[in-house]
Amino acid sequence: MDDQRFEIDLVYLWVDGNDPKWQAKKRAFTGVVSDDSETNNKGRYVSNDELRYALRSAEKHAPWIRRIFIVTDDQRPDWLDADHPRIQVVDHKEIMPDTALPCFNSTVIEYFLYRIPGLSERFLFANDDMFFNADLRPGFFFSDDGYPIVRLKRKFFGKWHPRLTAFFKGLVGKKLGQYAQKLADSARAVEKLSGTYYSGVPHHNIDAFLRSDYQHAVEEVFADRVGESQTHHVRTFGDIHRTAFTYYALAIGHGHLRYVGRREASRILVYKHDFMAYMERYRPQLFCLNDNQRVSDEDRKKIRPFLEALFPDKSAFEK
Repeated sequence: MDDQRFEIDLVYLWVDGNDPKWQAKKRAFTGVVSDDSETNNKGRYVSNDELRYALRSAEKHAPWIRRIFIVTDDQRPDWLDADHPRIQVVDHKEIMPDTALPCFNSTVIEYFLYRIPGLSERFLFANDDMFFNADLRPGFFFSDDGYPIVRLKRKFFGKWHPRLTAFFKGLVGKKLGQYAQKLADSARAVEKLSGTYYSGVPHHNIDAFLRSDYQHAVEEVFADRVGESQTHHVRTFGDIHRTAFTYYALAIGHGHLRYVGRREASRILVYKHDFMAYMERYRPQLFCLNDNQRVSDEDRKKIRPFLEALFPDKSAFEK
């Protein structure tokens, strides 16, 4: 699909967790942020200026993207040129029901991406810590028939297993982290609907979707589960994850499955990896710079210099 026969937009979720006004709003619902909590840790909300560099990476490596939507909670980066014709800031209130607001649960925010006014039928979705690292064409994300290419990893939480489905199903009844539980629940939900069990897990990078299929998943296929979860203002065990939408698209033939490794899509752990050494070893086409409850403020000091070295040129989206 390298002749760009379809319009493709890009959607980011973004929050400035350093904003005192936003912090006060969040404390009213969640209490004090804990550095070691999977649900309510600083790494989920703190801004290391990643969005600035994510936009630089998109402009450099995917200039064919039509428009970029930044979904946020009554915030705006002070460096962003929000008047740029290819940029649109979308407030939660524009796309989410009142019962879901205010929302500090990215899983729930993601349910309503398809409601973004003017969003193209084919769109990419990313968090602000996800980056393009090579010149990519539309065909990297969408096949010639227009369906998205779904990238999954055969690896599940650090373990390889020759019978992946049996391994994944074997997690039933075991205590999992919240994210792992959501993936397991998603796989079981789609198996119940389609008879097909997907044991691959998300590659934790930029994903491709059809807006119409996304809407169908939210409003019809998983409507009950979405309805149950949408009032959860913070991450909650039992929330249906958008991975279920992806698995379902595969099950009905509206996506093409591709298993990937580190050279195609990498997840770099801020607390663990030497960033440049990792990049030189794998040279990934996409990468995520993952902040979480294990990351210290000292670790975070490495982020901006690394991103500045990779993407030093100011984008047209900056003032």
